[in-house]
Amino acid sequence: MEMRMNPDDVTWEQAEETSDNWLAQFLERSILVPIAYFILEQKRGNATEFAILKKGSYNISLRLKYENEATVIRLSQPGAVFFPEEKVVNEVAVMRFIADQTSVPVPFIVHSGTKKESPLELSPFIIMDYVEHETKMYDALNTPGCPVEERGVLDPDIDRDRLEMLYGQLADVLLRLAMPALPRIGSLSQVDDFTWEVTRRPLSMNMNELVRLGGLPRSKLPKADATFSTTSSYLEALVDLNIEHLAHQRNDAVESADDCRRKFVARRLFRKLARDKRLANPSLDKGPFKIWCDDLRPANVLLNYNMQIAGIVDWEFTYSAPPEFSYAPPWWLLIEKPEYWPKGIEDWTRVFDYRLKTFLKVMKQCEDSAIQQGRLIEAQRLSGPMHDSWTSGDFWVIYAVLHSFAFDAIYWQKIDSRFFGPAESPEHAWKERLDLLDESDKDEMERLVARKLEEMETRTLS
Repeated sequence: MEMRMNPDDVTWEQAEETSDNWLAQFLERSILVPIAYFILEQKRGNATEFAILKKGSYNISLRLKYENEATVIRLSQPGAVFFPEEKVVNEVAVMRFIADQTSVPVPFIVHSGTKKESPLELSPFIIMDYVEHETKMYDALNTPGCPVEERGVLDPDIDRDRLEMLYGQLADVLLRLAMPALPRIGSLSQVDDFTWEVTRRPLSMNMNELVRLGGLPRSKLPKADATFSTTSSYLEALVDLNIEHLAHQRNDAVESADDCRRKFVARRLFRKLARDKRLANPSLDKGPFKIWCDDLRPANVLLNYNMQIAGIVDWEFTYSAPPEFSYAPPWWLLIEKPEYWPKGIEDWTRVFDYRLKTFLKVMKQCEDSAIQQGRLIEAQRLSGPMHDSWTSGDFWVIYAVLHSFAFDAIYWQKIDSRFFGPAESPEHAWKERLDLLDESDKDEMERLVARKLEEMETRTLS
């Protein structure tokens, strides 16, 4: 039985079709020429070449080369990004914040604007300096010979010194990002050249994916101006999203009546834990909060020919978040996510535990160096909190609230037994947990089962 929740393939297909149709126009000279001239209006010079740089998950990037430098325009991709204006405004504000408040290398922003302000009104955009680089951290860590179209996995035979050198740079980035303290959870707005405030909802990658692949109505997300003053209130909002997701995704949400019951029980118990404030550390509940990027991973870390970080790109879905997010060790140490690991989540856990020791070792070295230089104080160390997050299981709680489609696998394999005691097996544990639900919950569960089975039947007939 599938433990993960599959995306709605009808909604997914529609989103992909929208993206493909929009991207196809970039093969036309009549589209490319006005974009090139638009960039030249912002940054004049003797242009030598203009071409598509790459199509990413959420954007298309085009590069205009000059004699000694290059400029990139990045346009949000319809069908991939469901809140394009909000995404770009957030990204610009947070990139300028990171450039001003930390020494993390981010591209310099030349100009940005709305869809209406973009060339040919294509899409909200950012024009930024191109970061010259030789390769990406992803390629430096990935298994050699892994086909481009396949999902990458950390090279199991990677040289230890090389791994420590690469991990050390990533650890240093995480340390620097964790230093600024923010008073609320949410997205940043730039007030003036030196002031930023948390004024809007924390627009996350997971929220975008729930709408794009789960068919979640936008009205179910936190309101656009919603910010959060405590970790516990934010976690409750995220837990509620998982409940809404199960209720609203029409296709591929469940495989059977019992699968629906199991998914319902997991979400209700997780919400109970959130409401009882058992998912967050009480001493951290009121912050201070930290900069968190949902999409920070090796594929977005650019390296120069010396294998040193030249710049980090793709800061969409970055916001002020609970400290527990920064205290959870980064899942991307193995490149691959636990729910996609070929040998399963338990094997991922075993390999991750082994590699985490190396990461925490170099993290401590970074911290020691920063403390000696006066850039860090003892209380700002991340290595201790990361170790504790992993050993306590808090890592899995944070992972579950950030990855809705992986929620079921993570909850039953890594969270349920921690809070409610051992069960016969992850697959059948839900039956043993039914006593923890009250009668109204059970009635609601059976109504949901009936509706989901009807949706499955309707789809089969059509």
